[in-house]
Amino acid sequence: MKLGVNIDHIAVLREARKINDPDPADALGIIKRSGADQITIHLREDRRHIHDEDAEKIISSSALPINLECSIDEKIIDIVCSLKPMRATLVPEHREEVTTEGGLDIISYEDRTLAAIEKLHAHEIEVSLFVDPDLEMITLSDAMGAEWVELHTGSYANIHAMLYSNLSRTHHAIASLDLPRHTLQTKLEESLTTLLTAADHAKSLGLKVAAGHGLNYHNVERVVDIGAIEELNIGQSIIARSVFTGLKSAVKEMKTLISR
Repeated sequence: MKLGVNIDHIAVLREARKINDPDPADALGIIKRSGADQITIHLREDRRHIHDEDAEKIISSSALPINLECSIDEKIIDIVCSLKPMRATLVPEHREEVTTEGGLDIISYEDRTLAAIEKLHAHEIEVSLFVDPDLEMITLSDAMGAEWVELHTGSYANIHAMLYSNLSRTHHAIASLDLPRHTLQTKLEESLTTLLTAADHAKSLGLKVAAGHGLNYHNVERVVDIGAIEELNIGQSIIARSVFTGLKSAVKEMKTLISR
């Protein structure tokens, strides 16, 4: 299985002090030598971490393919077209959110999504749609001409965290998942079945299938077991682990976990 390493959180560290260090581009060579297959970055409308100059520098200098996540905003799509990454992954975006929550609602935003896809294709950029593991969303993704879907794994990751970590005892606890352990276990299996069904459906349509959001060293193995998924995009957990082990070790450890 391929590993895309999202390096946004290196830029988050830089922006915490509003200085020029660490430079996310410095990670490119380390990540390649550590066995990753792709670099993922998110150019947000509010530029909270990756900036335009970061994206330009990373795309022009990376030996690995670049997957550029972005909203369907017309101005952002124009910038992405000028940057020419290998792939653009269209995601929902809300200024107030901490991270991307949920997949892109391509049903409600069908016209805008289709316009973005057509413009990206005109600039020879392949397109992935970041969607919830919903069969209708996946069928529409194929009808719109996307090459990829990336399945949002946030629901699975949240349930796993409540079941197997200390999250339920912190201020980050998710109130709706404050449930008995046997109920959480059932929900966990249901979420995996949903991902499996969605991935198989996407593959049957000829779509390439990626997955991501909330995946880490503790929960990734169950997702790896879903055969139709061929790529995982993982960021925060790898960058967090690298604080203690170094980036090379953190990437290698994740690559080993998903390559069994």
